[in-house]
Amino acid sequence: MAKNPLLITDTILRDAHQSQAATRMRLEDMLPACSLLDQMGYWSLECWGGATFDACMRFLNEDPWERLRTLKKAMPNTKLQMLFRGQNILGYKHYADDVVDAFCKMSIKNGINVVRVFDALNDVRNMRQAIESVKKYGGICETAISYTVSPVHNEDYFVKLATDLAEMGADIICIKDMANLLLPYDAYSLVKKLKAAVNVPIHLHTHNTTGTGDMTLLMAAQAGVDIVDTALSPLGNGTSNPATEALVATLKGTDRDTGLDLNKLSEAAAHFRKVAARLQEEGFLDPKVLRVDTNTLIYQVPGGMLSNLISQLKQANAEDKYEDVLNEVPRVRKDFGYPPLVTPTSQIVGTQAVLNILSGERYKMVTKESKALLRGEYGALPAPVNEEVRKKAIGDTEVITCRPADLLEPELEKYKEETKDIAKSEEDVLSYALFPQVAAKFFEYRDHPEKREPAAVKTNDEDTVRVLYVDDASAR
Repeated sequence: MAKNPLLITDTILRDAHQSQAATRMRLEDMLPACSLLDQMGYWSLECWGGATFDACMRFLNEDPWERLRTLKKAMPNTKLQMLFRGQNILGYKHYADDVVDAFCKMSIKNGINVVRVFDALNDVRNMRQAIESVKKYGGICETAISYTVSPVHNEDYFVKLATDLAEMGADIICIKDMANLLLPYDAYSLVKKLKAAVNVPIHLHTHNTTGTGDMTLLMAAQAGVDIVDTALSPLGNGTSNPATEALVATLKGTDRDTGLDLNKLSEAAAHFRKVAARLQEEGFLDPKVLRVDTNTLIYQVPGGMLSNLISQLKQANAEDKYEDVLNEVPRVRKDFGYPPLVTPTSQIVGTQAVLNILSGERYKMVTKESKALLRGEYGALPAPVNEEVRKKAIGDTEVITCRPADLLEPELEKYKEETKDIAKSEEDVLSYALFPQVAAKFFEYRDHPEKREPAAVKTNDEDTVRVLYVDDASAR
């Protein structure tokens, strides 16, 4: 046994397919491998949250809560992990504290052990309620700092942020590098400084979009990082996370040996290779997401956003505008005060960049989400915004400076009342609270099999075109 084994979180059941295949892996794709995954010795398996909740109902006609319960039953020996967007929960706006609390409670009750809480703007005020609730209901609270590069984001900024989160009760601090911008030597330096500043484990999440992810993980391991995210190779690398098997092989026999069995990993990979092949046949896994693209260091687009940006432009018959949109993203980001590009800010900035290019005039059309971001509805932006753009977007509307959720009245009872005829559980109420239209259509599909169309129902509401499904990748 290694003196200081590096712990592994595998993302094959969440971020891997969110980043490469628009979150289209089904529960039936996962279950045949669950027994093997449960024996692997992972620190945790990321399997829920991020875009999976929405995609389950919207595209796959699956109940996300039932998926979680089924996975927990199939993998009782492994900690299950989810990605949680702070006051946004898993949606694209801020929810009242009572909804955040109820969602944390039900996530843990249904099988989640580790909740990775982040805020797209690194506004700790937006993480406070989730941190308190996760701990109250017995979950492991892993708070994430959304890593990015800008004139205002440096090591001192991230160390201060980590210190604040540790003081708020974080059990683990995660460096969430959703766009693979954290370069190897910078990772070594940042991990060293974080280890010196806080007394909780450090977990590193990165992707391989720029081709540097493996080296970043290795340098972080040398610096003493405690846990890292990887993805089994069939859906690893490219816009996804670095491949699990490669890191396990690299560290074998060293003092950071993971202790994972390459033969078992290979067996699990064989199953997911078939899943990846099907996703590619169905058109969800575009080969473009597997390319190394060092331009990401320039336009800073996270992995899941890239795969879905392609999808969005296809729908608009404007694939030829791909490069133009990518070049527009950093310009919009600067105008908006350098938010890290992670859900939901990646969608907001990305969609605004698409509109700026397709309309032929910058900010001729401004989404309601862009207006909300510029107004302060998502929290404090890291840097000053372009006031001309803000004026064009929101006019003389007053900018919010308090914690945005302080302006929200409790809303859980309202959602219970609205769903009294269609919700069958507390979980259903929460599904509706986050995605009212999508959830209502899903409940109709689930509860009235006699009305189902022969083919799976796929919704076509405006959100499908307007919102880019990522994490964080994240969304990611």
